[in-house]
Amino acid sequence: MAKKYTARCTYGAIKFEFDTDPDFVANCHCLDCKRASGGEMATFFGVPQDDFTLVSGQPKAHHYVAESGKGLDRNFCPDCGSRLFSTNLDSFPGLVFVMLGSLDRPDLIAPKLEMFTKRRLKWNKPLDLPQFDSMPG
Repeated sequence: MAKKYTARCTYGAIKFEFDTDPDFVANCHCLDCKRASGGEMATFFGVPQDDFTLVSGQPKAHHYVAESGKGLDRNFCPDCGSRLFSTNLDSFPGLVFVMLGSLDRPDLIAPKLEMFTKRRLKWNKPLDLPQFDSMPG
């Protein structure tokens, strides 16, 4: 039986799912997220690793050391290039950070905060959410 949330790469070769309703959902404006997403920000959320199930496909992981000095593995589809989720986060052991755009129903999850707002581009207006200049404490 499928879990509550399902996700996939652009072509559907890689599929994953989870049940957890995330409580940490961030719009991140840091330079690392801008470069990795190719946009002004990235929207992602954390789910417990023990609730995360890879259903099909084999993502490729790229180990990355963020501006903070902490490491993580960015997982993407080696065929279509879709960025899907991050694992092995030094700062958040036991969590998988899922990219909102990979969800089959992204409308089910909304951001709860914005972080690294000191890097927000002037044309991108703040949402009516808690705002943090850097990582929330």
